[in-house]
Amino acid sequence: QVQLVESGGGLVQAGGSLRLSCAASGRTISTYAMGWFRQAPGKEREFVASINWSGGSTAYADSVKGRFTISRDNAKNTGYLQMNILKPEDTAVYYCATGRTGRGYEYWGQGTQVTVSS
Repeated sequence: QVQLVESGGGLVQAGGSLRLSCAASGRTISTYAMGWFRQAPGKEREFVASINWSGGSTAYADSVKGRFTISRDNAKNTGYLQMNILKPEDTAVYYCATGRTGRGYEYWGQGTQVTVSS
């Protein structure tokens, strides 16, 4: 089993930055892909960004491309989401997820709230 704990959320003004962390425990996730998702009130959960096991391949939703950066530190069993130039529409609960190859995102964190004020 893998447990994921997100941190780093909070309240920030538009144009500001936040760095989210996703700490994994229970098993090393160095061979797993990782992803960040978000869910705003009244909306479906949506994909934000993903990174492969080595960090050599990343993908982003169009809405965050150029503003957010996903990264990971396998030695620390931790993933990150650097969010810059935040907009009010980025307000959501952010979740990290991971899983074994071929299993999709089978492990999820509890989420961290990000609120961007205008």
